[in-house]
Amino acid sequence: MKHEPRPLPLFLQVLLEEAKGDAAFIRDVLAGVRTYQEAPRYQRPAPRAEVLRKGRVCVTDFGGRGRPVLFVPSLINPPHVLDLTEDNSLLRWLAASGLRPLLLDWGDPRDGDGDLSVGGHVEERLIPLLRELGPELAVVGYCLGGTMALAAAAHVPLVGLVTIATPWNFGGYPPDALAGFSGIWEAGKDAAEALDLFPMEMLQSAFWRLDPQRTLTKYAAFGKMAPDSPEARAFVVLEDWANDGPPLALPAAREMFEHLFIGDLPGKGAWRVGDRIIDPAALDCPAFNIISTSDRIVPATTAPEIGKRLVLQQGHVGMIIGGKARTVLWEPLHHWLSQLR
Repeated sequence: MKHEPRPLPLFLQVLLEEAKGDAAFIRDVLAGVRTYQEAPRYQRPAPRAEVLRKGRVCVTDFGGRGRPVLFVPSLINPPHVLDLTEDNSLLRWLAASGLRPLLLDWGDPRDGDGDLSVGGHVEERLIPLLRELGPELAVVGYCLGGTMALAAAAHVPLVGLVTIATPWNFGGYPPDALAGFSGIWEAGKDAAEALDLFPMEMLQSAFWRLDPQRTLTKYAAFGKMAPDSPEARAFVVLEDWANDGPPLALPAAREMFEHLFIGDLPGKGAWRVGDRIIDPAALDCPAFNIISTSDRIVPATTAPEIGKRLVLQQGHVGMIIGGKARTVLWEPLHHWLSQLR
């Protein structure tokens, strides 16, 4: 499958800022980027059957005969990190282990629903889907999807709620990270208002800046890997996911930056979704909150205070698809979901 690499100006800006004139490092990073762009692509697992749709938002079924569990991903990046490859898929493993995982896909705002804020996605899409899926449903939210699932749980009774690497107290981000998010929004707001969309490339650059050295050194290291090695293949598959995804609808981008990251309305007890302010302390179903002390994308200091807590030492994405993911996250998640009554 041919891959069309995206423009790199924002990445190059980060590289020049971090390299501080180190020409050898710049060459290594750019060589890694070139190797990544030219690497062969691998076919994604076949799509699963769609079982429900509201506008551009759909739910697919991964099979299994156990309790239905809806996985709610972030609005940022595609949902298939939860089903990355045939042999590295949390959802396929859970289906084979006695549950019935379902995956929500937020779709592309260019296909409709471009007027939905973050809360609007919850109120007008997620909550109606939860009601249609029925009273026996458990929900697992990942990243911003957990924030949104927690808001939905204030409106719809659930059997149980799991939040994985979920931000709630956005004031818990380091000050320089919050300044970076604010700067990205200010830099891109005018263009976003003209387009009614916030480009994914600009949003991605905000996350690069949370750990820029790691972002750059991984490309430098990739350029030195054997091209046909399992490590090189895994890198390409993961980076294609990380660099993919539709833009955000303008109302969603505005709320995410101004009300969540900058305003910290959830952490201040002031985030309203629908007819109520969302209070995690009022959650009336069992909850399991999975966080990581080494997550730079969603620091543990931002996590909501709900239910049972599992503390990991894995990266934001590594906890889902890394070499230790099955032991540290998949198995405890399966155990907790299997105990729900």
